[in-house]
Amino acid sequence: MRTAIVTDSNSGISVAEGTKLGIYVVPMPLLVEGQIRYEGVDLTAGEFYAAQAAGKDVSTSQPSPGDVMDLWDGVLEEYDALVYIPMSSGLSASCQTAAALADGYGGRVQVADLRRISVTQQVAVLDALELAKLGCTAAEIREELERVL
Repeated sequence: MRTAIVTDSNSGISVAEGTKLGIYVVPMPLLVEGQIRYEGVDLTAGEFYAAQAAGKDVSTSQPSPGDVMDLWDGVLEEYDALVYIPMSSGLSASCQTAAALADGYGGRVQVADLRRISVTQQVAVLDALELAKLGCTAAEIREELERVL
């Protein structure tokens, strides 16, 4: 069984870096003066912080369900299943939203609620990638990641 690993850009893994690593990344949307921009795609961290420093109206948002499902659907054309490792459920509703969306995928999408962000989320993503390379199923990977919280 081929299992893909998917995360969001809160892991510190950019879309470009994810491509090199074999990890799929959902870029997080950010609102700057009411305009949606995507972390690491059309908005750099420097631009984000500069907008904040300039007093611009800046806020974060969770990815749209359509964006998440579009990525999952594309990944599942090539893989049997995927493990999605979003940012902490304690900081965003994106994990709960993803879990609800995963219900429609008949077990092919496993959402791991690891309550992590940034470097610790990134470590979990890299661990998941290694487990996938070893041939673990998506459910086995999710269970192992949640077990070692």
